[in-house]
Amino acid sequence: MSEMIDLAVVGAGPCGIAVGAAAAGTRHRTVLFDRGPLTASLLNYPWYMTFFSTAAKLEIGGVPFTIPDPRPTRRDALAYYRRVVQHYGIEVRQHQMITEVAREGDAFRLSVRQRDGRLETVEAGAVVIATGGFHEPNTLDVPGEELPKVFHYYHEPYPFTDQEVLVVGAGNSAVEAALEMYRNEVRVRLVHFADTIDRGVKPWVVPDITNRLEKGEIPVHWRHRVARIDWNEVVLHHVDTGEETVVPNDAVVAMTGWRANPLLLRSLGVTIDDETGIPTHDPATMETDVPGVYIAGVLAAGHNANKIFIENGKEHGGLIVSALDG
Repeated sequence: MSEMIDLAVVGAGPCGIAVGAAAAGTRHRTVLFDRGPLTASLLNYPWYMTFFSTAAKLEIGGVPFTIPDPRPTRRDALAYYRRVVQHYGIEVRQHQMITEVAREGDAFRLSVRQRDGRLETVEAGAVVIATGGFHEPNTLDVPGEELPKVFHYYHEPYPFTDQEVLVVGAGNSAVEAALEMYRNEVRVRLVHFADTIDRGVKPWVVPDITNRLEKGEIPVHWRHRVARIDWNEVVLHHVDTGEETVVPNDAVVAMTGWRANPLLLRSLGVTIDDETGIPTHDPATMETDVPGVYIAGVLAAGHNANKIFIENGKEHGGLIVSALDG
């Protein structure tokens, strides 16, 4: 027989944990499932990253996020969210992938693939999809992108020491990666389709990157896009003139963002706007147009992943549990 629970949460990132924390102490037996480890999305962040948000804004369920510095590091956050799970006794099943969710009468049947490949079935009264927005990178769609020298993530500068590296983009991730590589003997340059760094770059980083660019310490190609990637060079294309520039290159770090995969939502019949990528849902309850199916976290922002962060996505858990309580 299938195991029966009240609320199944697909995804054990911070926003999924927020759902578990909100349900703790209620009548709703809640289980979090994740295809990877706890807070897998944070593990993909740069290893020495500092959050833009203060520690207080990242707190979940009233558990204090106490650190000596105003803004936490990736390592601080990983420790904190583990502590929230322990504090509330949230049941998290790691390395268990939900391969299918289907309605059966008034409940839902979840097919769960275990780490050893076995398939098990769980039934739930309601389902929350909180799978985040880090499923697929926004690709450049240019010849040569498949080469192993192209990376859609960045952890640290040391693999690129004494090499020619092109960073694509001018947002937070791109700017911080470029600065860190510059300070660790990497010959790094930026390329961006606009004519300035993005408005969302952390305020304390702006003077640093501006100085490096103005002094030519980090060469920058404004109003350019990558046209082709070869083993030893990259061809850049000016978006206005069409002129091509060839630069020497050993590696490309494409900080072009990631996007969510709404496959489970579509399979359940949830309506998703083709233009925005936003699933149809009630912002007051986070319930979709399929009764009993809820969303939490960055999925609610569709293609605009910069609209929802941990500090506002964490509120979805309380809305969902309140809706379940009527």
